[in-house]
Amino acid sequence: MLGGGVVGLAAAYFLARDGNEVAIVERNSGVGLETSYANGGQLSYSYVAPLAGPGVLPKIPPWLLRRDAPLRFRPTFDWRQWRWCAEFVLACTRRQADLTTRRLLALAYFSRALMHRFVQEERVEFDFSRNGKLVVHSSRDSFTAARRLAEYQASLGSEQEALDADACIAREPALRTLRPRIAGGIYTPSEDVGDCYKFCTGLERLLRRHGAQFLLDTDVRRLLHWRDRILGIETSAGVLEADRYVLALGTASPGLVRPLGIDLPIYPLKGYSLTLPIGPDHVAPRISVTDFKKKIVYARLGDELRVAGMADLAGDRADIDESRLATLVDETRAAFPDASDFSRLKPWCGLRPATPKGTPILGRTPYPNLLLDCGQGALGFTLALGCGKVIGDLVAGSDPSVPLEGFELASI
Repeated sequence: MLGGGVVGLAAAYFLARDGNEVAIVERNSGVGLETSYANGGQLSYSYVAPLAGPGVLPKIPPWLLRRDAPLRFRPTFDWRQWRWCAEFVLACTRRQADLTTRRLLALAYFSRALMHRFVQEERVEFDFSRNGKLVVHSSRDSFTAARRLAEYQASLGSEQEALDADACIAREPALRTLRPRIAGGIYTPSEDVGDCYKFCTGLERLLRRHGAQFLLDTDVRRLLHWRDRILGIETSAGVLEADRYVLALGTASPGLVRPLGIDLPIYPLKGYSLTLPIGPDHVAPRISVTDFKKKIVYARLGDELRVAGMADLAGDRADIDESRLATLVDETRAAFPDASDFSRLKPWCGLRPATPKGTPILGRTPYPNLLLDCGQGALGFTLALGCGKVIGDLVAGSDPSVPLEGFELASI
C-alpha cells in the first residue's frame, strides 16, 4: 500500500481482513499527517455533488477578485494546472454534474453502510457522531436550487428536508446570530462526523493487530517495471517487492506513475481548517453546519469545533496563507461568536487531490498488479471505506461492490 492517509489505510484494512499480508509505505513519521490530519470532519454522504456544475462558472470571475472567495485561482507556469482548469470547465454541464452526482451517491451510500458497520464492529474512538447536517443558504435563488437538487437526490435514495429560516434556528439554536441572513436550509439527518486523524490512528492499531507492516519515514521514489508488470518500488529504504501495489498517495500519485505512461488528471486544491476548544461556558453547534455561500463547514468533534473551507488552486505547496485563515476566523466569529474564546485555535491546511469531474480514480491500470485508489478530493474521509472495499474486491478477484463505471482510469 503506497500511502498512509485515510484512503490508503481504509484499503489496507479490507485487504488485511481478507487475509492478505499488507505493508503500508508512508513518507511521514506517522499515519494521517497530511490531507487527512485536520480535514472538515464531516462525513457528507448526501453532499457529493461535484464542484464542476453549470452554476459555478458565472461565480468564478467575481471570486477571482475577492480575498475571501471560496475558490481562489493563482496562475502558475505549470501546464498541469491549466489543463485541469480546462477539463474542469468542460465538466461544468448539467448532464455531467447529474451523472457524477449519481455515481458518487452510490459510492457514498455504500461507504456510509461500511462506516456504520465499522463503528459497530471495531473499538475505535474517533469522536464519531450521527448528528445530521444542515446546509444554510443566504439567498432565495440558491435555496431554490438546493431544493431542486434535494428533489433529484431523493429519486436516488437521499432523505432531506427543506427548512425555512425559523425552522433552521429551531433545529440548531446556535445559528440564532445568523438569522438575518438565512433564507432557508436543507437538513439531512443521515450525515455523520468524525475526527479523521483519530480514525487513521485507530486503523493503524487494527492493522498492526492483523500483522500489517508500517514502513514510516520512507519516501517512494520510483516504480520499477518490466513490460506490463510492476517489479518493485524504489524507496529511501531500498527496493520493496510485492505481488500487488495500490497507489493511494493523494496529490503525489500522478508524478509517480507518469513515467509509466499513466496520466492521472489530479491537481491539488488547498483547503484550510481551524480547530477551536469548546469550553463549558460556550455555545457551539451540535449538528454539522455548512454555510453554502461561503463554502465553510462547521463540525463538532467531541469538545472541539472544526471549521474548514475554501479551495486554492495555487500549486502543490501546503503552506498556510494567513489571509485565508483570517477569513475563517472572521466567519466563525460572525456565525458562532459564543462557540469559543478563540484564544487557542489551531490552524492547518492540506492539499486535496482533486479531479476535474470530482470523481475518484479507482481500479485497474495497464499494469495488472498496480491498482489505483486516488483523486477523492474533499471526499476522502467520506469515500475511504467504500473505495477501500472496492480495492479489496478487485484483489480478491470478485466483482466490485459498486459499479466502477465513471471511476476507472479509462473513463476519467
